[in-house]
Amino acid sequence: MTRRKARSGWMREHVRDPYVRRARHEGRRSRASFKLAELVEAERLLRPGMLVVDLGAAPGGWSQYAAEVLAGRGRVLAVDLLPMPPLAGVEFIQGDLRDSALSAQLLEKTGGARAGLVMSDMAPNISGIRSVDQPRSLELAEVALQIGTRVLAPGGSFVVKLFQGEGAGSYLDAVRRSFSYVRSRKPDASRARSRELYVVAKGFIGGDGPGPVVVSDLP
Repeated sequence: MTRRKARSGWMREHVRDPYVRRARHEGRRSRASFKLAELVEAERLLRPGMLVVDLGAAPGGWSQYAAEVLAGRGRVLAVDLLPMPPLAGVEFIQGDLRDSALSAQLLEKTGGARAGLVMSDMAPNISGIRSVDQPRSLELAEVALQIGTRVLAPGGSFVVKLFQGEGAGSYLDAVRRSFSYVRSRKPDASRARSRELYVVAKGFIGGDGPGPVVVSDLP
C-alpha cells in the first residue's frame, strides 16, 4: 500500500469516526476528550480543588475536559512544545518537556503546590515503523513519569499513554515502584487497531514506597 492510499484510508476512517463527529458537535478540541472522560469516570481521578498538570496538551482536549469538570474549583496547567489556543480555566506553558529549563519553569508555575493529577496523552509523529515509533513513544512516557514524580502530591494520580511492545513491561515496573495502584486501560474511544493503552496509577508513594497492589491488563 502506498503512503497516499494509507493516508486516504485514514482520512475516510477519521471522517466517519463517531467520536470525531461527537467532538465537533460538542465543541471539543479533540476526540481524545472522550478517552480521558472514560478514565476519569472509571477511576475517579478528578476532584474539586486539585491542581492538574497536562503534559503534551495541544490541541487541548484533555485540558478542556479537566477544566470543565473542575468548574473553577482547581487549576489546570497545560504544557506543550506546540502552541495551543487559549482555553477558559487553563494556564499554558509552551516548551520542550525534555528541556530542564522547562521543567524548572513548570515547577515555578505551580507556586509550590503539588499536583493531584499529572496526565499525558503524548505520542510521537507515527512513521509506521514499529522499531522507530516504539522507542520514541517510550521516551515520551518516561519524560512524563519523571515530571510526574517531581510535581505530584503524596497520594496523587498519574495517567499516561503507552504503546504495547518492547519496553512496555519495564516501564510498568518503574511506575509500580512509585504508586500503590497501577492499572492499564483501553478506553472505548481508542481505535481498536491502535496499540495504545493508558496506564492509570494512583496513590503516589515515591520511588521507595511499599510494594504496590497491581491490577494490570498487560502480560
